[in-house]
Amino acid sequence: MIKDLIAPLDALVKQAGDAILDVYNQEGELNVDAKSDDSPLTEADRRAHRILADGLHRLTPQWPVLSEESRLPDYDLRKTWSTYWLVDPLDGTKEFIGRNGEFTVNVALIRDGEPVAGWVWVPVMGVLYRGICLDGQVEAIVEREGKVTPIKTRQVSTAQLDMVASRRHGGEALEGLLKRIEGQFGQINMKSMGSSLKICMVAEGEADWYPRLAPTSEWDTAAAHAVLRGAGGEMVDLTLAPLRYNQKADILNPHFHALGDLGFAWKDLIRQ
Repeated sequence: MIKDLIAPLDALVKQAGDAILDVYNQEGELNVDAKSDDSPLTEADRRAHRILADGLHRLTPQWPVLSEESRLPDYDLRKTWSTYWLVDPLDGTKEFIGRNGEFTVNVALIRDGEPVAGWVWVPVMGVLYRGICLDGQVEAIVEREGKVTPIKTRQVSTAQLDMVASRRHGGEALEGLLKRIEGQFGQINMKSMGSSLKICMVAEGEADWYPRLAPTSEWDTAAAHAVLRGAGGEMVDLTLAPLRYNQKADILNPHFHALGDLGFAWKDLIRQ
């Protein structure tokens, strides 16, 4: 039962976050390596990966673990997985290197292509987001300073639309989207932020919409996607179909929209 995993997973993601902070708080420049795709890799990524992979294997040896910092198994094997862990040990490595605090530890449980549980831990802020959509539970919480509070998405107001966007990606496409929707709301506010925190802001009702019109990988989004689903929202592709995981050989997401108010008429805004 998922309820038996909540406390151990809460502790595990915080342990990984402590390992990240040990590196983050070192004096001087951080040592950064380049992976095969030229994305950055640090000792913090490696330490968090080892803690999470070992911990998840110990807790649930029956479920595979797919981490950004592990080898990607062939799809012939992966497509046989009905349930598995999808992990980004340090989401927002560039934010980590820039030391702006906007990075997270992401752990998601995927079942039959859907994110059914997710943990997003923000080490610098000491904030935990958790979403569950499994075993009859549909809920999302945020934990700050030991206090756990349920979170829900909010209704969209045509008077004011609050959006979040990536600090580093999708600028030109986003500008085109904003031009297309201007005039449909009294005011449109935009806040830029790193990592999966953007999705968590929509889940917590701090924003209405996060359009992502640039590449991401499945481990970037799955944990926060589960939080958003637990809070009453959804992440959809450009045809408004919910994102699914482990459905093809590569692990790239399509461009997507993280939506809070599912009763709002998003179709006219986001379908191209």
